[in-house]
Amino acid sequence: MAKKLYYKIGEACKILEIQPYVLRYWETEFPFLSPSKSKSGQRVYSDHELEVIRRIKELLYEEGYTIAGAKKKLEGELSSDGGAGAKQAEVGAKKAKKADVKKQAAGQADPADDGKPVAAAGEKIEQLRGGVEAALRQAREILEVLRSEPSY
Repeated sequence: MAKKLYYKIGEACKILEIQPYVLRYWETEFPFLSPSKSKSGQRVYSDHELEVIRRIKELLYEEGYTIAGAKKKLEGELSSDGGAGAKQAEVGAKKAKKADVKKQAAGQADPADDGKPVAAAGEKIEQLRGGVEAALRQAREILEVLRSEPSY
């Protein structure tokens, strides 16, 4: 395949062997990954962006990092290459920090997540299961209260 300046999302996904919805999700989680748009509004990716995406895939799928951990690791890697990568990582870090603050405020962030690879996935699943069960109990209690109240 001849080397191109830019690749459309379908081409990028084919090269990287990922689904477009995964790539679009990663764009929301990794602020320094923001492709340009063509005149027709399609996402277009440069060779550098393809390398960043390839590294994200490697960190998540092969090295077992969480999204937060991969984000931190990649920011460090991009800033160590100097120049444009450092500037991009700095902007990305600021955006990521804002996103993390918003997630924490909404109760979505895991403050215990230090970004290291997930070692005890079963433990996390049990924690989540316990949280879901507690939420179900609370929902049932609320339903009972609502059912017992007279309707007007």
